[in-house]
Amino acid sequence: MRPDPVATYRLQLRPEFGLDAAAGLVSYLDRLGVSHVYLSPCLQAVRGSAHGYDVVDPTRVNEDLGGEAARRRLCDALEAAGMGQMLDIVPNHMAVAGDQNPWWWDVLENGPSSRYALYFDVDWEASEERWPNKVLLPVLGDHYGRILEAQELQVRYGGGVFTLQYHEHAFPLDPSTLSDLLCKAYAASDSELLGFIAESCARLPRPHVTLGWAVERRHRDKDVIRRLLVQLAGEEPEAHAAILDHVDRINQDPDALDELIEKQNYRLAWWRTAGRDLGYRRFFDINDLAGLRVEEEEVFEAIHALPIRWARAGEVHGLRIDHPDGLRDPAQYFDRLHRACPDAWVVVEKILEPGESLPADWPVAGTTGYDFLNLVQGLFVDPAGEVPLSGLLEELSGESADFAEQVHDCKRQVVKELLGSELNRLVSLFVEICERHRRHRDYTRHELYQALLEVASCFPVYRTYVRHPQGEVSEADVHYVTQAIDQARERRPELDAELFDFLHGLLLLRIPGDREAELAMRFQQLTGPAMAKGVEDTAFYRFHRLIALNEVGGDPACFGVSVEAFHAACADARAHQPLALLATSTHDTKRSEDVRARLLLLSEMPEAWSAVVSRWREHNATHRRDEGPDPATEYLLYQTLVGAWPIDAERASDYMEKAVREAKLHTSWTQPNEAYEAAVRHFVNAVLEDDGFRADLDSFVKPLVTPGRINGLSQTLLKLTAPGVPDIYQGAELWDLSLVDPDNRRPVDFALRERLLTELEGMSVGEILARSDKGLPKLWVIRQALQLRRHHPAWLGGQGDYQPLELSGARAAHGVAFLRGEGVAVLAPRLVHTLGGDWGDTVLHLPPGHWHNVLTAEPVDGGDVSVAHLLAPFPVALLVREEDRP
Repeated sequence: MRPDPVATYRLQLRPEFGLDAAAGLVSYLDRLGVSHVYLSPCLQAVRGSAHGYDVVDPTRVNEDLGGEAARRRLCDALEAAGMGQMLDIVPNHMAVAGDQNPWWWDVLENGPSSRYALYFDVDWEASEERWPNKVLLPVLGDHYGRILEAQELQVRYGGGVFTLQYHEHAFPLDPSTLSDLLCKAYAASDSELLGFIAESCARLPRPHVTLGWAVERRHRDKDVIRRLLVQLAGEEPEAHAAILDHVDRINQDPDALDELIEKQNYRLAWWRTAGRDLGYRRFFDINDLAGLRVEEEEVFEAIHALPIRWARAGEVHGLRIDHPDGLRDPAQYFDRLHRACPDAWVVVEKILEPGESLPADWPVAGTTGYDFLNLVQGLFVDPAGEVPLSGLLEELSGESADFAEQVHDCKRQVVKELLGSELNRLVSLFVEICERHRRHRDYTRHELYQALLEVASCFPVYRTYVRHPQGEVSEADVHYVTQAIDQARERRPELDAELFDFLHGLLLLRIPGDREAELAMRFQQLTGPAMAKGVEDTAFYRFHRLIALNEVGGDPACFGVSVEAFHAACADARAHQPLALLATSTHDTKRSEDVRARLLLLSEMPEAWSAVVSRWREHNATHRRDEGPDPATEYLLYQTLVGAWPIDAERASDYMEKAVREAKLHTSWTQPNEAYEAAVRHFVNAVLEDDGFRADLDSFVKPLVTPGRINGLSQTLLKLTAPGVPDIYQGAELWDLSLVDPDNRRPVDFALRERLLTELEGMSVGEILARSDKGLPKLWVIRQALQLRRHHPAWLGGQGDYQPLELSGARAAHGVAFLRGEGVAVLAPRLVHTLGGDWGDTVLHLPPGHWHNVLTAEPVDGGDVSVAHLLAPFPVALLVREEDRP
């Protein structure tokens, strides 16, 4: 592997595009200039998974992707090309999909005595009296009793194994609960072996007995019982038939079946109960993804065995850690990971809010790049558009353009409705704590619920990082907790102020006690999902002032980034995180980089935009139904169409359905409003079938295409040359007008990209620009910049210096320029719509020497260089000192 990575290229693996397909792209990516193939998760996931984040078995490579043999072929191809591999790993959760996850299956079969009971964040002791020491499984489509009486639950037997079946779901039956069933079958068959098996089931240690000897004996004996049942089926068919006959009788008798189910280590329930009563930590609000206790060393080693082995063998060079904020103790996790593979290049999917820094005690290279994404796109936002676009939003929606208030309301709704079970677990713990403190024991459960709800809703960042038992609390932790407590106290004056003081002390580990500290540790695992679901998956789908700013890790209330702020952030990155990823599109972005680059132009033309929206609303009035869409949703559609045009009705309808469900105002994923959704689909289809509207839309978008592409080229060049490691999302080397997933995970035409890259070799700049519609200018910038990074790691790599370059003249504010390592100069235009192509007397103050523009092959002398002349042949400039030209 090269001393520093040059660039990563993210590939989304899926059954139709597995590890062999990735290996087939190595030559192309090498020619493009990429140093590391960056893979989505490749450990065994749920069968047919389209993304790989639903891992069910981390001990083997996903068979749907080709398994270990295909992984080995990819490693060989990368090694032959001198390229590296970055792997996305998922330490926070696992999918609990029936018998596909052997660890979870064991937990359901054996309860607290499972060898894997420690692995999952199940709160056995907090189980309600209705289901002591049970895992609540909210999988049923209706109330349990109705499902039972409709005979949708059935016992199945085969191969020595008893299971409970509910449609496609299967659940194990605890062997220690099978004695009665087998005794009755024994009475009907008079088989001595069957009688012995029935008595052996009765003698099994109960699942709540967790002493080591009992656990080992239980597991040993149940395996013997299973083998004896298989033996019985082969040697005594009449006894086997008696078992099947009694299984049939149980399935026909709801009372008998209920009696058997009640003995299990889980309680089946209507899926809606997950919102309040779930007894295990989930990934966000997804019931099928159960949280892991990776803070336990045994669990850490089991989850990471393969990635660590590959890293130590030099087959994997980088690790991308998914959702570290879900972990109980991220600092401990990263320390342990660093000790296990100290040479690995580790980046983290940490979403930093504006003004927030990555915790300094994490031994990692940096984030996956959402902070850079929002920084760089802010350069293309005209602050002058904020007031008129706010006015337009308020005029259309009738609501104030106050994003902070939207965030609070959305987070409060999400914590109550989607994360209610996690909140209730915290409330129960808070009640227990208050009972131990006489000054606080008279608070009602309702008051404690309201206090926790409000503080979580007011929390300004994803989470704090206090550590117990170390007792570590940072200044940032104190700042964010105090800010949330103060806001909560102000919003809820009816609650006792001393209650908030008490909670303040608990969250900052100022009140001694293990249970007290446990509240702080668990609270940190609540605020992250609250932020993610409340902001990214709710508020971003409600606040439509300029939707390009509604991006992961972004703050739509921040309207633009100055050139000075960009330079300061780049200098800081060079000093502290020179090997962090720099992203502009990812598998999780709400819109692709090119959609956003076009939409940002609206900030430069708010009056014209307001006029066209008014015209479209009037024209399309006949397409609206009484049920919808509401004005805000219609406004979202217009921005979406402008950004992604041309787009067909199916893609637009699918996106709008997801958007209105995420907004949770008129419909939602859990409670879909079919009438409203049908009205939205009708409206989308009607307007896109309306020739008059399509012509007007096309007429409005056409003048935005070229300046939008210039924004895109500027953004791409800045990513490729700023301090850090550029990350290219699959397919984004050409223009890509994708929307949020699953739209951005559509198959990529790699054959086209390989052919275009080959054709580039002999083209002039004029020929490249003449084929702009194919995306050749973007491919050219990426290819040339990556080749320059590859040949000059001292300048553009982790150690390359960063210095702003000055522009002067009437239009100087429309450019951003900097120098890397004394030998590479970068110039990118911004706010190009109002620039109108007229640079006037603007000059770039280039350091002395002879330079060469690698995008145009033109020589450039140092000193005061006319920007108009420099950018005449090509929209952006990338200069290298002539004497050091590669």
